[in-house]
Amino acid sequence: MSLIARHLEASGIPTVVLGSAKDIVEHCGVPRFVFSDFPLGNSAGKPNDRDSQAATLELALQLLECAPTSRTTVQSPQRWSESVAWKVEFQNIEYMSAEEIARRRAEFDKIKQVGQQIRDNTEAARSKKR
Repeated sequence: MSLIARHLEASGIPTVVLGSAKDIVEHCGVPRFVFSDFPLGNSAGKPNDRDSQAATLELALQLLECAPTSRTTVQSPQRWSESVAWKVEFQNIEYMSAEEIARRRAEFDKIKQVGQQIRDNTEAARSKKR
């Protein structure tokens, strides 16, 4: 995403990157960056929380309009949780029950089956064209 933002900027299209991996995004040198100290994959706000998502979008638009210099980072004031324990516990198998692990494994297995079916269908379609 960072490289795409830089390419768009070089073409005259202003960008703002929303992210949760501050060190990585800043290392890539994006022009404008809204950092949310949330788990990866949640940089646009909390899931199913319209207020959180709207606040993140508003912050991004303000940054787009008013960034004082290039490579500007703004940190969202939002917090994932009152406790910082989520940083250790989030997606950590040691904090999950056996039932939760089994549920996630079954969900992952279903996703793999779908992926395999798509690959098989794509290969069959390619074979017919040959």
